[in-house]
Amino acid sequence: MIRRQRHRIDAATQAFTPAGDDEWRPLQPQTLVDLVIEALISQAARGAVLPGDRIVEAELARRLGVSRVPVREALRLLESQGIVLNEPYKGIRLRPVTNQRVHDLIEARTALETTAAHAAVAAGRNRGEWLDPLRAAVAEMDLMAARQDAYGIAQTDTDFHRTLCRLGGNSVVLDLWETLSRQSTIIFGLATLGKPMPSIVDEHRELLVVLEAGEKNAIAAALHQHITVMNLAVDYETILNERRARRDQAAAAQA
Repeated sequence: MIRRQRHRIDAATQAFTPAGDDEWRPLQPQTLVDLVIEALISQAARGAVLPGDRIVEAELARRLGVSRVPVREALRLLESQGIVLNEPYKGIRLRPVTNQRVHDLIEARTALETTAAHAAVAAGRNRGEWLDPLRAAVAEMDLMAARQDAYGIAQTDTDFHRTLCRLGGNSVVLDLWETLSRQSTIIFGLATLGKPMPSIVDEHRELLVVLEAGEKNAIAAALHQHITVMNLAVDYETILNERRARRDQAAAAQA
């Protein structure tokens, strides 16, 4: 049974002041709706629920041990963010992931994050203690890679890029990026099915080095390499088709 409410420390949402100025971090409340969303995103990022899979409200509520009310509200929110689709006569399903969809997503992300990184450099927020949250995200990502935790990697990957956008100081850029954040988390998790987790961590370490150096052309090139080139090297459609085939074979063997 999911508890009705919990609190967690969310370092990615705290105000950006250099470390030591304020050691108190605000607690982020979570409702049942939040927890349902987190559970579904977690399963999608791990590949347990695959893009295109049908999501049945009653079954999801039963699995999570909650009523259908928070599940219904969570699915409405996820539909508004493009995570699930609700189609007549087909019901609700996790939005399909195609190579073209990934391309469109990373094209938008590259533009937003390059803008944010350049703004961070111009404001002097690309060195010293300003980068501590990014360093913490990489350290956490390294731990998740050691545990082979796909959702853990996806979460910390999301935190890293959210923090980068926050360092830019443009609230509109950050708001636009947030509309893509949950879709990105799923893609980050699925990417672990196509490339080693330690290499994902290394990519973020390299981004940190380039960001701290502060050369804008190099930063743009590094973000393009990390977001665009590395993602386009992963054939998401083939990976997902193979995973679905293995799942179907396993289900048939148990029948």
